[in-house]
Amino acid sequence: MRSAAVDITAEDGVCDAYVSRPDDRGPHPGVLFFPDGIGVRPRLYEMADRIAAEGYVVLLPNVFYRAGRAPIIPNLAELLAAGDRTKLMEAIWPVASSLTPANALRDTRFYLEYLASVANGPVGVTGYCMGAGLALRAAGTYPDRVAAVGGFHGGNLASDNPDSPHLLAGNVTAELYFGHADKDPSLPPEQIDRLAAALDAAGVRYRAEVYDGATHGYTMSDTSVYNEEAEQRHWSALFDLFARALSTVDY
Repeated sequence: MRSAAVDITAEDGVCDAYVSRPDDRGPHPGVLFFPDGIGVRPRLYEMADRIAAEGYVVLLPNVFYRAGRAPIIPNLAELLAAGDRTKLMEAIWPVASSLTPANALRDTRFYLEYLASVANGPVGVTGYCMGAGLALRAAGTYPDRVAAVGGFHGGNLASDNPDSPHLLAGNVTAELYFGHADKDPSLPPEQIDRLAAALDAAGVRYRAEVYDGATHGYTMSDTSVYNEEAEQRHWSALFDLFARALSTVDY
């Protein structure tokens, strides 16, 4: 893989990001990768490279750039190594919760513009944890740019909030896939049902599955909630989705 650090000038500042692409010069479709609440770190670089190896130009932005360049938590490596999820969440929550939907959507325009400069045509979007909600919002706000969305162990995708991501379902033209975590307190059964009802009512092409025995964060091998079987299942689903929905184009 060929990877590089890039800076993307957005409306509210400069977003540091990671770009990974295959060794050959193309053509390759683009993929926007929204991180989980822990933020950009080595594990996510590995995942971006894994996607790029399938033939995509992948952009992984530090969505928390307003709080500083990645990693946003100075002692993140130590917190991850300790395996104490409570302390980890206490450290990251102030930053993760500060990203408003309005700011995230404004930033997404600049991420998509960057991808348009290196990969023509509609893109695929994947997101994890809070990133799954950002991915759904991207599809509902920029339907002309987003052809596919894969969301994994997403939280609060269909809450009672007036700006819940599921309320954008009527604007979505992309094909969607969701791999929900089993017994996930951030996405209880009533939200899963509410999301499905919204997508069905809007006529969205989608598939949603609950991964039995997998907890929230199951793809993240640098955390104590990692589930290898669920991670491999998610890769198969994501790559099948992108193979169907994205076409190889010149860039």
